[in-house]
Parts: sequence; structure tokens; C-alpha cells
Amino acid sequence: MSTEAIYVAKKTEIKGIARDTLEFILNASKSSHPEEFAGLLEEVDGVITNVILLPGTISSSMGARIQFDMMPLHLSSVGSVHSHPTPNNHPSKADLHFFARKGDYHIIVGYPYSNESWACYNAKGEERNLKVLDLVPDPSSESDTIW
Repeated sequence: MSTEAIYVAKKTEIKGIARDTLEFILNASKSSHPEEFAGLLEEVDGVITNVILLPGTISSSMGARIQFDMMPLHLSSVGSVHSHPTPNNHPSKADLHFFARKGDYHIIVGYPYSNESWACYNAKGEERNLKVLDLVPDPSSESDTIW
């Protein structure tokens, strides 16, 4: 019997990405330059609010490789995020191959890692509109994770 972890992409209708999460992505991409930054996107109530950083991810100026066998079984992802150390934020052939297997929301951030230098793509590599949302905590909720 195999003990190999199975990665399952979550199929969820996404309303947008939290502004704080996008700012984290832009800052992490900038901090990683000239190496690529890479992670997985997690949603809460249809909003991308988290970036999952897996141990063993390998980054260089030529690409990044995520170690999916390090994904905890209790987590799931709706897609991925990675940076390009050039202004080109369009998916490469390798990106398209990856997108087809790993969810339906994929963000690529190009240099200079600004609000204008990122794009979101579906699993086929087609650009998709992803709204940036300003989230305000629900004061009636006892949980910090419900918005």
C-alpha cells in the first residue's frame, strides 16, 4: 500500500482575492527576486485569503518547483501563484502544463511586482478577471476567519 500523499485541487467558485493576500504575494515576489516565488492558493468562503508555502519548494531565476508530497492532507488549494523575474506575466509552456493539473486560479506576478504587473489565469491558460476585495471582519462573528 502506498503512503504517497494525493494532491486534490478544490473546485470552488471564487469571488476574488483579499487585498492583504495580494499584497503578501507582491511583497514575497519582490523579496524573492531574482528567484521565483511559488505557493498554492487557498480560499475561505469563496475568497482567496491564504498562500500555502510548502516545505521543500525549490526556487531559482529559471523557475520554481513545488513539492506536492509535502501538502498536509487537511489543506486544499484552488490554484497556484508564482512570480517571473521579468516583466512578462504570461504563462510559459511549463506553466500551462502545471495549470492543467493543479486547480483553476493561477496568478503570475511579473517584475516589478506591482498592482499592475500580475494576472490570473484559468487551468487552460486563459486570462481571467480576479477582483481584489477589501475584507472587513464581521463584528457579529466570534471567528476571525469568517468575513
